[in-house]
Amino acid sequence: MLLEVKDINVHYGKIAALKGISLEVNEGEIVSLIGANGAGKTTTLKTISGLRPLTSGKILFNGEDISKMPGHKRVILGIGQAPEGRGVFPGMTVQENLLMGAYTRKDDLSKDLAEVYELFPRLAERKSQFGGTMSGGEQQMIAIGRALMTKPKVVLLDEPSMGLAPMLIAQIFTIIKEINSRGTTVLLVEQNAQQALKLSDRAYVLETGRVVKSAPGRELLDDPSVREAYLGGH
Repeated sequence: MLLEVKDINVHYGKIAALKGISLEVNEGEIVSLIGANGAGKTTTLKTISGLRPLTSGKILFNGEDISKMPGHKRVILGIGQAPEGRGVFPGMTVQENLLMGAYTRKDDLSKDLAEVYELFPRLAERKSQFGGTMSGGEQQMIAIGRALMTKPKVVLLDEPSMGLAPMLIAQIFTIIKEINSRGTTVLLVEQNAQQALKLSDRAYVLETGRVVKSAPGRELLDDPSVREAYLGGH
């Protein structure tokens, strides 16, 4: 088991954002979290990456309890994240943005940088351009590329298709599949439930801070209640 989240509770002040969430991610899988806005999907990712403290529960990574470990140490262990909203540094070039992902590394970065440029040829063409001048889709590529520069065992992708044109959405999902086929495990939070479920080995449905269903992605695609709630009923 690569990542195990056990009965975690997270509060924002007195408000319970996560109420006993448990989930598992095996090495090599693509696992999705789907649910309405406010269901707790982003909070779950932030808690796994160390950006939100736990109230109770445990997070295990490769069998090690990382529940109280600071975020930068989780990055060194192999948890990379492309956050919701992308978080691109506008005054840095594309290449500088990507290299920010490798701030914890002391080894040679050239092979990984070349791989990111191979995945995203658009970024290679524009590596000297400032991040703030790139389109939404290109900024999403920077965010994913930067997460990959941490050399993650698992990459957490938060709403990678948000605000993108349909053609770019298809491209981003193809790239996620490619990242996974190259050996990186993926935990995906995605409003586009249909695409996410098609891609996923397994998925969890979150409602108001709780897991209400979990099953293989294809199975959830055919589940009438999931179709009704998240796939427009058709």
